[in-house]
Amino acid sequence: MTETMTATATVLPEGYQPSPDEEFMNDLQLEYFRRKLEGWKKDIQRESAETLQNLQQDNLREPDIADRASSETDWSVELRTRDRQRKLVSKIDAALRRIENGEYGYCEVTGEPISLRRLDARPIATMTIEAQEAHERAEKVHRDD
Repeated sequence: MTETMTATATVLPEGYQPSPDEEFMNDLQLEYFRRKLEGWKKDIQRESAETLQNLQQDNLREPDIADRASSETDWSVELRTRDRQRKLVSKIDAALRRIENGEYGYCEVTGEPISLRRLDARPIATMTIEAQEAHERAEKVHRDD
């Protein structure tokens, strides 16, 4: 039997919230964020499936050209939203890969731990707030050139 086959899943206590009093990115914290990311991904995929189903059912039936234009605008907005969510799913997948290879929770620029509050609010974060702000300032300077 291999190690992966004998490893047991981490059981989260009911109502568990990561705490700065714990060892950073311990098994409980990693499991908490893994579940949070997987739940978020499932919600996005469910919403995308519903959108696709609605688009297939709601063909352009409106005989009035103004109603049809309004529907097309609504669908266009919905499809742009789904495209943004598709990109978000790839960021979620990347975060899940970082959990698997032990890189999750650490800034990709500085290597410092990303605060638990930031990760809880934005579990796909790859930088500390300070590194993110520096990145955005540099991006703005280059944009202004």
